[in-house]
Amino acid sequence: MIKKSLLIASLFFIITSCVSPKVYKDLENKYANLKKENRKLQADYDDLVMAKNKAENELSTLQSDFDSAVMLRDKYENELAALKSSYENLQSSYDALESNSSATIAENSKKNRELLAQLEAKEQALAAENARLENLKKQLELRSKRVAELESVIAAKDAAMTKLKDAISRALTDFEGKGLTIEQRDGKVYVSMENKLLFSSGSWAVGSEGRRAVEQLGSVLADNPDIAILIEGHTDNVPYSGNGQLKGNWDLSTKRATAIVEILGQNPEIVHENLTAAGRGEHAPIATNDTAEGRAKNRRIEVILTPKLDEISKLLNDI
Repeated sequence: MIKKSLLIASLFFIITSCVSPKVYKDLENKYANLKKENRKLQADYDDLVMAKNKAENELSTLQSDFDSAVMLRDKYENELAALKSSYENLQSSYDALESNSSATIAENSKKNRELLAQLEAKEQALAAENARLENLKKQLELRSKRVAELESVIAAKDAAMTKLKDAISRALTDFEGKGLTIEQRDGKVYVSMENKLLFSSGSWAVGSEGRRAVEQLGSVLADNPDIAILIEGHTDNVPYSGNGQLKGNWDLSTKRATAIVEILGQNPEIVHENLTAAGRGEHAPIATNDTAEGRAKNRRIEVILTPKLDEISKLLNDI
């Protein structure tokens, strides 16, 4: 393009040196037009070059996309071929199984139905067992609550009996060392008074010292109307040899227990329904009857104090 411009300029110079002004003017106009056209052509050329470069870039991108698409297509074709092969193999295997194992399939179908029926039965049994366990759980929770209430009541009863034992100990302090013992076991309070504190030998009449001890015991029992009072008379194993008013040791122990009940019953604050007299004779010894000391311990009155268990019985019945 530059060479062409130089050629035109040279030609113009040569012509202008030997032509007339009119011709020169015409040539000059043509040169200007050619120059203008040359600039236009140059611009068009540049646009074409840019368009060519853009087209080449787009072609390169398209070629890359095309190559990727070809690779992806080849991959899919290979995978499709592999899947077709696998499908054909599976179809062949299925056809073989279907043709050769129809009896086995029917048998398996029967077993499956049987297993399904067993499963449904197990599920129903499990549901019933779960319902039973839930019911047992509720019953267990209820019984646990009842047991806790029962333990609380028993603890309260034990505390009350301990308090009662302490009160009796304070009331009978004057008789310590005179054949009196007080102990608490199995939820009860046992007040044991040897006969030497209460009776003369072979007699069931209570002496003055013994009466004072029984009355002081009664003052404590009067403050505890919810206590059952059992008075037991005991003897040693020496046969009774007194007058004909008594039939033997058992009769003597019963009369002595009754004498204590009568003294306690004279206290108007004691509920008479709480009093019980019992004779045990020589049949519940607490020591050996082979020695004088042991026989003295066995000749005794035991006052057994028991808390009324109506509340506990109700709780037990509810468990």
